[in-house]
Amino acid sequence: MKANGGGRSAAIEVPGARMVYADHGRGRPVVCLHGNTGSRRWFERVMDVPGCRVVAPDLPNFGESSALPGSPSIERYGEAAADFIRGLALKGAVLVGHSLGGAVAMSAAVRWPDLVDGLVLVDSAPPSGFPTPEERYPLVEKMRLDRQILAAALKATVPALNDDELFSRLVDDAARMAPAAWIGNARALGAFRCAGACGRFPGSVLVIWGRRDVLVTEAMARETAEAFPRARLAVMENVGHSPPVEDSAGFVRELVSFIAGLGTEEPS
Repeated sequence: MKANGGGRSAAIEVPGARMVYADHGRGRPVVCLHGNTGSRRWFERVMDVPGCRVVAPDLPNFGESSALPGSPSIERYGEAAADFIRGLALKGAVLVGHSLGGAVAMSAAVRWPDLVDGLVLVDSAPPSGFPTPEERYPLVEKMRLDRQILAAALKATVPALNDDELFSRLVDDAARMAPAAWIGNARALGAFRCAGACGRFPGSVLVIWGRRDVLVTEAMARETAEAFPRARLAVMENVGHSPPVEDSAGFVRELVSFIAGLGTEEPS
């Protein structure tokens, strides 16, 4: 295990993949799942949460984790997330999912609710899916092949991020995504459906949405909140698609408030 800016880093073998993760703190487990073209680095500014052990993996196909064989799906990523939680004995976690990671978190939580005490869905794909128009698929392929196009696309999602060094590292991580995942993840998000199952999740849910998000609309965020019986929507006014890097202090405040509302009892 080695130290870096986002906590100690380590790796774990789960069925079908090796997952690298950052790990910081002690206490209630908080597991953070990044979005498409993402990595654990998107959470490095929000790893220090009082009273919590915050763990942020690179999902399979992303960052330093290994590629998944076959075609990506949100369900397969959800299985990997559940295996990761079991492998590190993090049962009863608060599961945080950003963008595609929100869909992954939903998929895992509704299938294995015993693993999850609460959900935080950050500018998440909605439970009805997030299709990419067919005419945009050539651009997705250009992003894979051209760093400048990739950087421009990512820049639009983080309008409040003013850290060129961090942004450059985020682009580096994005470029490491498995080749099959570029088109594959877009297809997977379009095929994702979870709305009918969300009502069965018994835990509390916080949906966070940035007012300047150019990808996820307010209607989508409200749809996500309304899919769960115990959910509320928190709007962060001055950020875009990625609150953990755009306003890390504000994001941590929302997270701490949510966790406090779960009570002081030990996780189930």
